[in-house]
Amino acid sequence: MAFKLNPLVSQSPKLPPFALPLMASIRSPKFYVASTLKYGSKKVENLKKPFEVSHSMSPQKIEMFKSLENWAEQNILIHLKRVEKCWQPQDFLPDPASDGFDEQVKELRERAKEIPDDYIVVLVGDMITEEALPTYQTVLNTFDGVRDETGASPTSWATWIRAWTGEENRHGDLLNKYLYLSGRVDMRQIEKTIQYLIGSGMDQLSENSPYLGFIYTSFQERATFISHGNTARQAKEHGDMKLAQICGAIASDEKRHEIAYTKIVEKLFEIDPDATVLAFADMMRKRISMPAHLMYDGRDENLFEHFSAVAQRLGVYTAKDYVDILEFLVGRWKVEKLTGLSGEGREAQDYVCGLAPKIRRLVDRAQGRAKEAPTIPFSWIFDRQVKL
Repeated sequence: MAFKLNPLVSQSPKLPPFALPLMASIRSPKFYVASTLKYGSKKVENLKKPFEVSHSMSPQKIEMFKSLENWAEQNILIHLKRVEKCWQPQDFLPDPASDGFDEQVKELRERAKEIPDDYIVVLVGDMITEEALPTYQTVLNTFDGVRDETGASPTSWATWIRAWTGEENRHGDLLNKYLYLSGRVDMRQIEKTIQYLIGSGMDQLSENSPYLGFIYTSFQERATFISHGNTARQAKEHGDMKLAQICGAIASDEKRHEIAYTKIVEKLFEIDPDATVLAFADMMRKRISMPAHLMYDGRDENLFEHFSAVAQRLGVYTAKDYVDILEFLVGRWKVEKLTGLSGEGREAQDYVCGLAPKIRRLVDRAQGRAKEAPTIPFSWIFDRQVKL
């Protein structure tokens, strides 16, 4: 499956596709739901290839994950917080039951007026990504050996999936309500985008394998931690301390979830290093696509690339971050120190350990050739123009 860089985006810093954490987009129409798309669009016209499910896990590997139930209970579930200890969206928002609600909303809207449109675009894109949570829970439940088989399974893996989803659900709720109250955005266009995205789904190319899937989630949780952390920092620079707290609280959750997923992969490297390093190399060859890569608002078929270009320009999430995450994970999992690997395993080890420097050199060269970016309208902000 090929990754492509949209021609419009190429006028901003043109980066190699595998180095594009946000701009690299899977545009294979077979993952779109035809009924959610405009009739006659290129995505619908190409809905011809049959969907193929690839199960790469052997029965022995599936049993291995089932044998890790007790380990997961003791080492992964501890990274969940009790509901009564969790923050809730209402903690950061005007209280609709209070006499001062109108004044609190007015203060929120006054602060929001000072925030630039390009920042709002990135915040909306982040919120829409979070709101597609049903898709992400569905994806986790495709992993052989760890899925929630009944919808209420008591296994440690299933408990994690449901509770992780519950914690993540607060992120989209909070950002959505903030943006609604701000008065800065076209909520109907945003709501359409969310519906399109959930209807379109995603494919992270994990082949129903938790080896591949947990490597992907480790990468993505760190990416969202970085992204929300940067939006928090920039909100503070724009003078909205409440928004900075909102983004910071979400970033803190993402960091905690990152720790859990990276711990799972660390355990896999401990008990099955050969299969795990092969999966790591496979995932990086396929390239990590962002979970909202099928984003669409009913108008702009390159919406994800355009949102991503703005995020790249603002420094919210960049190609450099992509490389930094790869280097971090290689170090965190001590990939360079693995021993006793098969021939294929050693090749995968060499590939993964040598990939980040190669990408970084290409990124540096591409940024040196960057051209002036165009401006385009975003429906999320009433078609106001934003520079890519």
